[in-house]
This record gives sequence, structure tokens and C-alpha cells, in this order.
Amino acid sequence: MRKKNALLVIDAQYDFCHPNGALYVPGAENDMVKLRDFILKNSRFIDHICVTLDSHPVNDISHPAFWMDKDGKFPPPFTQITLADINAGKWTPRFSPQEAIKYVAELEAQGQFPHFIWPEHCLIGSKGASLHDELMSALVSWTRAGKWYQAVTKGTYPLTEHFGIFMAQIPVPDRPETQLNQHLIHTLENYRQVFLAGEAKSHCVATSLKQVMDYAPALSKKLVVIEDIMSDVPGLGHLGEPIYEAARKQGICFAKAADIVLD
Repeated sequence: MRKKNALLVIDAQYDFCHPNGALYVPGAENDMVKLRDFILKNSRFIDHICVTLDSHPVNDISHPAFWMDKDGKFPPPFTQITLADINAGKWTPRFSPQEAIKYVAELEAQGQFPHFIWPEHCLIGSKGASLHDELMSALVSWTRAGKWYQAVTKGTYPLTEHFGIFMAQIPVPDRPETQLNQHLIHTLENYRQVFLAGEAKSHCVATSLKQVMDYAPALSKKLVVIEDIMSDVPGLGHLGEPIYEAARKQGICFAKAADIVLD
């Protein structure tokens, strides 16, 4: 089997990519059309496609129902919760309080992303967790030639965020689903080029890119970031920018979909 070109698609799901999605990323629906066209145009030359699926329980640490204030009310989406807030009694975890407080403390010490409350999104088994229709139609067409796509689930453990596809924000020692996904790294390293697209540019794509740079240097040399098939969470693009800047300095390739020619 030829192992030349792989396509890695991050979290191209209804809740992120459809205007009615719970955590819609503006522009993502247009990204999906470009992604569909990219797959169909290059169908003969794409040897492997891996799609990742953000998948959360309702009572996830990043969802409103995990937290409450002194009046028993849940925080609204897009609230930032700090360790100082917790210590002051502004917000209290409703579940696993010791683990939750430890998580927020470790996240702040890490210094990459603050703890943020999102709308309930990509609930396990829900419509919101499904792949966007444009991508799904392209995948079905691509597989009819006798190929198989790989699906990787992330985010099922409720006590840590899991932006990056290779590892949770704070890995938990006895939870393998939160730890570095060596199998996925090794799978992608088998290909000469790995094209990266998906949502959201500011969070899950950026963190995945950082994880490649930090933990998979051999893979980083094969990456091509398709920079016009990804969009930022509004107002939060600055969180990912340092990662993209570091990637460019490291020599990781960036290209627009129309400029990529596969063989």
C-alpha cells in the first residue's frame, strides 16, 4: 500500500462547523466546502485520512453544569474560571472537587490556555458530534475506491480539557485516553506528507500543532498546514498565534488549498 500523502482533519463536526451548532466557529462552513473540494480533487493521491472527533459527556469540566456559584447557578458559556475564583468561593465544582481544583491549578501553571466554560458541545452520540455533511460526503466518495478512513475520539474523560488531538491539556496518569497518543503519531509518521486542516484554528488545531512540535519532531517535518481550511473562535485567535509563529520559525510548511498539488 502506498504511504505518501495523509490528510489529518481536526474536529470538523456539526457543533463547530454549522451555523446552528452549539459552538459554531464563523467561517467553518466555508472551510468544509474547501475541504470537500480538496479531497475530491486529490482523491487519487490521498492515501490516508484521519478525522478526529471531539466527544464530551454533559458534565464535562468545561461545560456549565460542572460548576455553580453560591446561589447554585451555573456559569454562562465563555466564562473564565480561575483558581482565585474557586478559592474565593465564586465558583465551586459540583463533581470531583479535589481533582477539579488540582486541574485548574495545573492548567494555570502550564500557562497556555485559561480554564474556559464552553456551551455544551459535541455531546457523545449527539448530532453535534457528527462530522459535517460536506466532509462526510467527500469521505464516502473517497472510500468507495477501496480506502479506509481513521476516526480518533478525544475528550471523553470529563476532568480535563482535550484541545490537542494527541494528548489532553493535563494528562491523568491512570487514564490512557488522556495521555500521549503514540499510536496516532506512529501512524502519521508513516507518510511522506501530512496535510493538516480543521477547527478551530485558535484552539484544537493550534494545540495539536504544538503537541507535534513538542512530542513528535519527526512528524513535524512532514506537516503541511492548510491555512485556509481552518478558522478561529471569535475574539480568541490571539491564543493560537504564538504557536503558528513558532511553527513557521521551525520550518513547518504552510500553504493554501488551491496551491497544493499532490502526486
